[in-house]
Amino acid sequence: MNTIYPGHPYPLGATWDGRGVNFALFSENATGVELCFYSADGKTETGRFKIIERSHHVWHCYVVDAQPGQLYGYRVSGPYEPQAGHRFNPNKLLLDPYAKAVSGTLHWHDSLFGYTIGDPGGDLSFNETDSAPFVPKAVVIDPNFDWGDDKAPQTPYHKTIIYETHVKGFTKLHPDIPEELRGTYSGLAHPVTIQYLKALGITAIELMPVHYFLTDGHLESNGLSNYWGYNTIGFFAPDVRYSSKGGVHEQVFEFKNMVKELHKAGIEVILDVVYNHTAEGSELGPTISFRGIDNSSYYRLTEDARYYMDYTGCGNTLNSNLPNVLRLIMDSLRYWILEMHVDGFRFDLASTLARELHEVNRLSAFFDIIHQDPVISQVKLIAEPWDVGEGGYQVGKFPPGWAEWNGKYRDCMRDYWRGADSMLSEFAERLTGSSDLYKNDYRRPTASINFITAHDGFTLHDLVSYNEKHNEANGEGNNDGESHNRSWNCGAEGETDDPNIKAMRKQQVRNFLTTLFLSQGVPMLVAGDELGKTQYGNNNAYCQDNELSWINWAQADNELLAFTRSLIHIYKSHPGFSRRRWFKGLPIKGAGAEDIAWFLPEGDEMSEENWNQDFAKSLGVFLNGKALRTVDPLGRPEVDDNFYVIFNAHGDSVPYKLPSKKYGKHWIKLIDTTEPLVLDGSVVYEPEEFIEVKGRSVVLLNQTLQ
Repeated sequence: MNTIYPGHPYPLGATWDGRGVNFALFSENATGVELCFYSADGKTETGRFKIIERSHHVWHCYVVDAQPGQLYGYRVSGPYEPQAGHRFNPNKLLLDPYAKAVSGTLHWHDSLFGYTIGDPGGDLSFNETDSAPFVPKAVVIDPNFDWGDDKAPQTPYHKTIIYETHVKGFTKLHPDIPEELRGTYSGLAHPVTIQYLKALGITAIELMPVHYFLTDGHLESNGLSNYWGYNTIGFFAPDVRYSSKGGVHEQVFEFKNMVKELHKAGIEVILDVVYNHTAEGSELGPTISFRGIDNSSYYRLTEDARYYMDYTGCGNTLNSNLPNVLRLIMDSLRYWILEMHVDGFRFDLASTLARELHEVNRLSAFFDIIHQDPVISQVKLIAEPWDVGEGGYQVGKFPPGWAEWNGKYRDCMRDYWRGADSMLSEFAERLTGSSDLYKNDYRRPTASINFITAHDGFTLHDLVSYNEKHNEANGEGNNDGESHNRSWNCGAEGETDDPNIKAMRKQQVRNFLTTLFLSQGVPMLVAGDELGKTQYGNNNAYCQDNELSWINWAQADNELLAFTRSLIHIYKSHPGFSRRRWFKGLPIKGAGAEDIAWFLPEGDEMSEENWNQDFAKSLGVFLNGKALRTVDPLGRPEVDDNFYVIFNAHGDSVPYKLPSKKYGKHWIKLIDTTEPLVLDGSVVYEPEEFIEVKGRSVVLLNQTLQ
């Protein structure tokens, strides 16, 4: 029998010190808390401790001789008054919000709900059935790990290339990775994976959620699962389903080793995090953790406290205005930085975190605290700058230190290449870093995370192959997912044997990739897009944990892969494509010409009226390599080659007259997206010479400075 002492209120969670474990749980409105220990298989309760000590709403105790690997949970007593926002039910075993590891997965059962399923009173009824047999258990961990000489790559934003991927889907079908490691943290850390990432040229992987999450009950009953993982219930625990060992808490060591190996290769690890809601859903959802620990202290409730504010579309919203929730989020972020060594975060539905009461306020407490935090403020912070609530679309409105997924960039580039009515002026804005959104005293072009596709929506192959979504496999009557995709199927819906359509689709893919890597800002590539990955028109594959979502390495488009690698190499070799300062569009002293200039096919510079013609689909742009206006780490002025890029979204060829000698001479063709591979540099043009730019293509010309 373990001996129990008062312990300490901090740190929250379970903390092993070599001789025992301190347990601390926040609950402001509880009247009693019990700590329950379980056997290694999670089936048998082996001890129960009534926690007496309470300091500043934190219930705490110290259990002598408790060891790493110990499974535990809480039972919390208090009023069950849903109309007042209280849903305490000691019959429900609860997961510690600060659990560093979670053993096993949830088994859906009626006992998981605080109310009685089928009762006429609905969630106002009270369920006395014990939920412990069906609830995953928190695990005490050993925090020790040999990090060796691990060092964060600290890649500056202007040299960052983000690769969005899924831990399982990336390696699950990889034939060169041992079968037992496929789809796991160890699979991502395998030399084959790292060699691929380095050869591709990316500098950071952005992992879709790895925080412990739940699969929704309705998905499980339909034979589906929450593959994407945007249903978090454990903000400190790496999900055990991605562990090759599958043990009690080995997933923590395995995750750390993955980060260590990626860092050795100079690759940063960014986590996609979901602090806007939890997996407990609406008032009709289960009682698994926060709801039973202190419902009104964790969630945003409506005026009728029985119900939840829902800015996420997932049934509830965490109340980041409350001190204990802010502490939870900040403690979680610091933990992943300090203990797990991750390099940054992408915040799902980040506008939700900015809401003061109901309005979106970019100066909310959440951002103030992050801005002054000496740890969190030093890593990459990326916002998905919208949520589903009124006024939630906040692209360009986040504070200093933040980068943003630029949804306007995505929409503009899709419209341009599908030939939709749009202004060249917006295309130019997006290409040059979206100064209309980000240019001010404290933000640079790198505030814009540029992307054509993301996990949510069509793959790049499908973007040029489908006009409509095809989500029938999701079991929702094809009513889920975005209906306005700004896609163009090039003349046939879905797969086709027509060689002309197939050729145009490949060309369009190269157009999108070339545009992405010639744009100012931070490029984000979705894993598989460089391989021609298809989901056969499913633009919402969140529930497809199968071959539809996983990367099929056996069907990789190696020609496209070679093109993408060469394109990324060009991008990384030339700082002119990733400038740290905004273009001025003016003559630059010592640079021979303005830093950027825009041209019509006739060779004349664009006038004001040319920018606002919605039928115009073609333009040339000169990038002055002598006008970077920055210095390298040793204080030497940075210079680059000059480049001339011609974009032609018309269906027909357009003859382009190159600029005069003022802009240099001997232009070498590097890329023509009508060609499947980057060119060898043997084609050279002189000033004012005409070049035929074929329909729907990009031409990149290079002029090496002597």
